[in-house]
Amino acid sequence: MSVDLAKWIPWLPLLGAVLCGICCMKPALRKLAGPISVGLIFLAFLLSVAVYPHVTADGASVVHAFQWIHVGDLAVNFAYFMDPLTLVMLFVVTGIGSLVALYATGYMAGDRGYARFFAAVSLFIFAMTTLVMADNLVLLFLGWEGVGLCSYLLIGYYYGKPTAAAAAKKAFIVNRIGDLGFVLAIFLAYQSYGTVALWTADNTGILQLALARGGEGYTASAADLWLPFLLMIGAFGKSAQIPLYVWLPDAMEGPTPVSALIHAATMVTAGVYLIARTLPLFELSPWALPVVALVGGLTAIFAATIALCQYDIKRIWAYSTVSQLGYMFLGLGALSSVGAVFHLYTHAFFKALLFLTAGSVMHAMAGQLDLRKMSGLRHKMPVTCTLMGIGALALAGFPVITAGFFSKDMILAYTLERGLDHGVGPAGPTWYIILAVLGLVTAFLTAFYTFRLWFRVFWGPEQYEMGEEHHGVDELAPGHPHDAEQQAADQPHHAPAHAAAEHGAHGGGHDHHDAPHEMPWWPMNLPLAVLAVGAIAAGWVMFLPSDHSYGWIGAMVDGSTAHVAHEAGEHAAPTLLGMDLHLAMQLISGVIAIAGIALAAYFHLVNRDAATRVADAARPVVRVLEGKYYIDELYDAVLVRPLRLLGQVFFLIDQLLINGLVYSVAWTPRLLGYSIRPLQHGKLQGYGLGMAGGVAVVALIVWVMIAP
Repeated sequence: MSVDLAKWIPWLPLLGAVLCGICCMKPALRKLAGPISVGLIFLAFLLSVAVYPHVTADGASVVHAFQWIHVGDLAVNFAYFMDPLTLVMLFVVTGIGSLVALYATGYMAGDRGYARFFAAVSLFIFAMTTLVMADNLVLLFLGWEGVGLCSYLLIGYYYGKPTAAAAAKKAFIVNRIGDLGFVLAIFLAYQSYGTVALWTADNTGILQLALARGGEGYTASAADLWLPFLLMIGAFGKSAQIPLYVWLPDAMEGPTPVSALIHAATMVTAGVYLIARTLPLFELSPWALPVVALVGGLTAIFAATIALCQYDIKRIWAYSTVSQLGYMFLGLGALSSVGAVFHLYTHAFFKALLFLTAGSVMHAMAGQLDLRKMSGLRHKMPVTCTLMGIGALALAGFPVITAGFFSKDMILAYTLERGLDHGVGPAGPTWYIILAVLGLVTAFLTAFYTFRLWFRVFWGPEQYEMGEEHHGVDELAPGHPHDAEQQAADQPHHAPAHAAAEHGAHGGGHDHHDAPHEMPWWPMNLPLAVLAVGAIAAGWVMFLPSDHSYGWIGAMVDGSTAHVAHEAGEHAAPTLLGMDLHLAMQLISGVIAIAGIALAAYFHLVNRDAATRVADAARPVVRVLEGKYYIDELYDAVLVRPLRLLGQVFFLIDQLLINGLVYSVAWTPRLLGYSIRPLQHGKLQGYGLGMAGGVAVVALIVWVMIAP
């Protein structure tokens, strides 16, 4: 066994996509799609584990699969760059992916597009593994666009639902804005470095050349200054940062497993991965990393304030995802690549757990997502209550026992250290001190809105209002009188009630429930239990024996291209409150998390009337937060409507001017035909008279021409 086996990791999920596509064609095979998808994704995870010792022992290496594009001096291969950062991402993508897919086999059971769903999930895993393993920018962009396509397919999975179709288009279009920046970055990188390869055996890859350029006394070129900003645009689009974040909350229209897989654990972290992977390029531009930190810090607090006043459970977690991604960008901008990747790793566990437990609540409540219409569900769903509680503790950063505490603290500590030290590039210390304070405020808000949701849903008096979905009809069951896919094809404008919103038969069964009910352990609660263990234990990797001060995760990141040349800790770190800065930040962030949880307990568990009074007193502010700062309305007024009007103007120009010219040319021979057609009346004497007249005209012309 060697690292060469890694080249098969992306192709196993692709094989799953092909087999699931075949299952779509035969109703009798459709129920096999789930196990096929889960099995091949999990096999890719096992293969990732198998190559781990070879990568960590032998260092970075390039594994060639086959030749792809060879045009002139441009050579682009299907080749995979294996280093410790690649492995961390593969563990997240394939490990979390297999757990989410297993949960989905129960959640989506009985759905009309069961096989279609797992075909798209498998295709997504193929695209995401290609993205994180790519050894060149073109192949990375192929995976980048692949996850965008699969996101469109999965967000719009319920294509008969207008809001789902609109959300899918919105995600696709907004991501194209970021992708334009990425494409321009590829062109500029090739022009500047003469290659698109990130890493090569002969040290001529982009990242290797960038590291060589970054020596003392080097003056950055125009390409060095602009390339990181173009990459940044792509990263902000994919990872939903200001101002390109608006697609992610609407993406909750897709099935909940999609939210957990794509919009919590994998796809949205692609932008973070891109900057971490190309960090040597960002270090060449003095303003690049400060801008990354600024956008990340502002996005974190901006999304957290919106989450305070939302009522849709999934959208609260969606805005939380935007906020936590902001933390990751803040870490990268503060030269804490270890903290950013560490938070990416821990966030995948607890956010996937939170989304899937929200899906269990939605499933049990017949599609109900409004937390104002449910309370005291812990009696009906004790396991789900406990599991979501563990995820909530991790997201809030509860001290010591949760993974989120360690990774979030690392980012905040590094950011404050940059402020107390010297800043980064031209951004002075004040820049980072302000961002650290914003990060602490965001941590408090996160703890508050997280437990606002948990206390409202599971505690208090038991009362609930069921949704309008219907469980218990398995359209894929043998002997079902109608094929659901054929029904959808026959009635494209009227989606069946079964697909009007998310659902899944309880454990694939046929019972209808008039009250909330707990999910079965297999295949739904068991993967949630594994994620809950990860939400606690994932943070302990920083304590595993290693030469690095931050244990296994620190060694993995510093052993990759995400290594920062001047990592905090290589010099005497500043102190705070008379103690080590990182220890002081742990104490401060821990107190803040407990304070946020305590305040949420008072307003949403002990004294809910007080929360109502505060909301009424601050009604103008609450209204703005409920309206999400009216950013969508602003985009609609400033961009969507003017562009739609411009499109209508161009349409009229096309119809009246362009088509008018074409029609006028076409009408000339038609008019000539209409003028001649009356002469063709079938009367011989008329034809004879016409011939005689014609001869006379010809004779007259000849006579005129030859007359002296």
